Amino acid sequence: MNKNNNARRDFLKVSGLTGLGLAGTSLVTGCATGKMKSSGKGDDIVALAERKYTQQFNMCGYGAPALPVVRIGFIGMGSRGPAAAVRMSHLEGVEIKALCDVRPEKAIAAKERLKGTSHNPDLYTDGEDAWMEMCQRDDIDLIYITTPWDLHTPMAVYAMEQGKHTATEVPAATTLEECWQLVETSERTKKHCCILENCCYDFFELLTFNMARQGFFGEIVHGEGAYIHDIMDGYFSGKRYDHWRLKQNMNRRGNLYPTHGLGPVCQIMNVNRGDKMDYLTSTSTMDFMLADKVNEVAASDPEYKEFANHSFRGNMNTSVIKTAKGKTIMIQHDVTSPRPYSRIHMISGTKGIAQKWPTPGKIALGHEGWFTEEQMKEVEEKYTMELVTALGEMAKKVGGHGGMDFLMDWRLIDCLRNGLPLDHDVYDAASWSAIFPLSEWSVANRSAPIDVPDFTGGSWKTNAPVDKSLKNGVSTGVTM
Repeated sequence: MNKNNNARRDFLKVSGLTGLGLAGTSLVTGCATGKMKSSGKGDDIVALAERKYTQQFNMCGYGAPALPVVRIGFIGMGSRGPAAAVRMSHLEGVEIKALCDVRPEKAIAAKERLKGTSHNPDLYTDGEDAWMEMCQRDDIDLIYITTPWDLHTPMAVYAMEQGKHTATEVPAATTLEECWQLVETSERTKKHCCILENCCYDFFELLTFNMARQGFFGEIVHGEGAYIHDIMDGYFSGKRYDHWRLKQNMNRRGNLYPTHGLGPVCQIMNVNRGDKMDYLTSTSTMDFMLADKVNEVAASDPEYKEFANHSFRGNMNTSVIKTAKGKTIMIQHDVTSPRPYSRIHMISGTKGIAQKWPTPGKIALGHEGWFTEEQMKEVEEKYTMELVTALGEMAKKVGGHGGMDFLMDWRLIDCLRNGLPLDHDVYDAASWSAIFPLSEWSVANRSAPIDVPDFTGGSWKTNAPVDKSLKNGVSTGVTM
């Protein structure tokens, strides 16, 4: 175990450096441009943002060899992992081979939820290195990662190095260095790195995606997305593993969770596939609530003493992105203000507009007002995607945020079984996640603009738009 622990520590320390050839350079130890304000990781963010990259192999549009059966190992059986395993257990052509968590009771409880299915996974719970041992198995094709954020990239990189496709919860990375590492590793190994952005499969987002593809909105000019979700009480309820999310909000400033709102907008606007995010500016309010709440809780609960008298990220962050083709995207993040949940999801084009939040979704073709209920029904009948028509009701029954989690997992397995390109490739994982550190840098520099890296090495100019049509029909069956 000591040897394994040392290996893990060494891997986590250097894995973000060697792939980029940065070890020992000023990009690690210094501020080469003089403009950088550290994210706490020592990266020269400006240099990494402006990096010129030559692509090794284009993962966009790449269909890996088809897998008749997708054999899965899950890492992280705390919050998201058990539900993901249960969803996957409903899909034909899937074998759940292993479940991993540093807390044995979590893995045991997750396996218990699979009783009555055909799946009997092995458990990996023997210390912090157990996930590495699981990734080394020859009978696993896909590693599904639902751990705290700062482990997403190290685990995905290691899994790809072991010959596994990877799917990781959001954000896929928390630094630009990690974003580049995901891209380089995926291209070199020709293994998929899928970002598990479930909101791209919410029913209204899929509707507007198809409407945009059919030209309903005309040329898309502007999009908006958000993660506005009051989770204040969640920081202090129950036993959260290592209080990792509270620590992120204490140590980082900016939009820490951009992909729920950004992902659907980027796919509709063909980002990385005909357009690219060029640069962003970001502004945050001060924190008016979280530090006060922490101090209040810490006064009576010793578990939170370490967080007392610290500063925290502001309530609201607003980031604005300009694309290479002159379009704009606004992304907001607020997890402490007492506001109703919202991802905004607004798409504005030269002919019309769509917006979901507040619910229900709305569509308009001018200033006269939103479509009537009858008009909305006509739109839904015409533009609802085959994916929803075929699997929507089943998805609602299986569950996962109203069914979108199930559609996301079903689509991932369908693509792997049929050798199809993924809807979300490594360039999406990197560019959507990059907004986290980029917004942090901009906030620290009085909302100065900073480039969004071109992770595609220029191939965005010729990459085909993502295609979510069912080329082989409903080829991955569902059991109940």
